[in-house]
Amino acid sequence: MDFRQTAWPSTIFVTGIGTDVGKSYATGWLAREIAGTGKTCITQKMIQTGNSGMSEDIVRHRKIMGTGILDADREHLTAPVILSYPASPHLAAIIDGVEIDMEAIAQATKCLNDTYDTVLVEGAGGLMVPIKGEYMTADYIRDHRLPTIVTVTGQLGSINLALLTFNAIRTYGINLLGVVYNPFFDKDRTICDDTRRYLRRWLTRHFPEAFWTEMPVV
Repeated sequence: MDFRQTAWPSTIFVTGIGTDVGKSYATGWLAREIAGTGKTCITQKMIQTGNSGMSEDIVRHRKIMGTGILDADREHLTAPVILSYPASPHLAAIIDGVEIDMEAIAQATKCLNDTYDTVLVEGAGGLMVPIKGEYMTADYIRDHRLPTIVTVTGQLGSINLALLTFNAIRTYGINLLGVVYNPFFDKDRTICDDTRRYLRRWLTRHFPEAFWTEMPVV
């Protein structure tokens, strides 16, 4: 599918094949691209860890989008759960002595849906990051039937991480809307070019309806 011809759903989940693969940059870039088609679009950080007050990922999104901080950000609709320790949500919540309110997250997304054509919800880490107990990010995506975009890189090990993610998507019955390739980590051209080719062929065979696009270095 051509990225530019995508029919954007009202809510889209953005995940990555792991931590530090640039999914915050991908989320901000996607929001900017969608807004460029004439649709209204906003981003939401499902759970922010390692922060207090304002979500650093939301600030990064707004910088890429060129919007500045929005009223919805000040109202904490775009970052309904902020935890202080830079860890996975389940551990950060334990350290802060709080319980993550899943309904509050869903309600915040719904409020944003009332105003914007599309809401991009960025997760924390990858699909199998635990939110609380054995309830994973993938469980939340499945329970709320969220079409999902995966951020991938081309560095060594990315094929393994990407295929594990895609197979988890299949196991959970998640709709894979598309894949965003982040070229920021393209240090070894031989490896990265092969990773691109391999993943594109694999997706064409196993998820032919999903788009593939490459973002600029932002």
